[in-house]
Amino acid sequence: MVRRNLNDLLSFVTVARERSFTRAAALLGVTQSALSQAISGLEARLQIRLLTRTTRSVSPTAAGERLLRAIGNRFDEIEAELDELTELRDKPAGTVRITCGDYALHSIMLPRLVPLLREYPDITLEFDVNYGFRDIVADRFDAGVRLGNTIDKDMIAVPIGPPLRMAVVASPDYFAAHPAPKAPNDLMTHQCINQRMVSSGGLYVWDFERRGRQINVRVNGSLIFNTTKPQVDAALAGLGIALLPEDEFMPHIEAGRLVRVLEDWCPKFEGYHLYYPSRRQQTPAFALVVDALRYSSRKS
Repeated sequence: MVRRNLNDLLSFVTVARERSFTRAAALLGVTQSALSQAISGLEARLQIRLLTRTTRSVSPTAAGERLLRAIGNRFDEIEAELDELTELRDKPAGTVRITCGDYALHSIMLPRLVPLLREYPDITLEFDVNYGFRDIVADRFDAGVRLGNTIDKDMIAVPIGPPLRMAVVASPDYFAAHPAPKAPNDLMTHQCINQRMVSSGGLYVWDFERRGRQINVRVNGSLIFNTTKPQVDAALAGLGIALLPEDEFMPHIEAGRLVRVLEDWCPKFEGYHLYYPSRRQQTPAFALVVDALRYSSRKS
């Protein structure tokens, strides 16, 4: 039997998944030239083309797709088994990759994970700050963070923060020049700070509820952002009304820099959750991360 070069097969799997020699080379820690030579050598030995290359993209051929389906998960299984061997070490080790938003990372996750890293220095945490709905299985993340009501039912969801409410705010200067809205539909006459949703590409529709009555409002304004911090800054600058989870505004509300309106139209909803596939085998490092992040009202 001809012995195959497993490094070349791993190189192929990485390029096929990333659809990019640049990203694959960075992940593998090799040069693009070396990676290209490895793939070309593999194709020559198999006598079949595995990847279609253009100046702008890389994609598997039919044969490449078949090979990726056949062996891709095997490398994942090997990596998982190697991670589980850390149970035999004196201290857990390994890398845990999490995709999350900027606010949840800074306000919830890092404060709880810093003590963990000090106690277990062999654990490595990698964070992907992303506002889209990443496919954590396809993108090979260990877990992701989302609001509880947006997580697929086939995932395990662990609360990492308390229930939240949205907050509608603007600066005192803005409300000195414009009458404060009394009902959600009044927002249509105001300058509002919009958010472009990464997942859909559309603008976020502001939704409200009071005593079972739901209202959706498509607001207008001269500012559109795709992350939250600039929305806070714009509201502080008096450039319009903003809508975000109340935690992002609370220090400014308490200090009087922002004024909250329509509070009775903003009910509580599920807060941030860590989610991961139900079939995932927990490594010791991952289990420690979950336990460190798990929210309990007794901790708050």
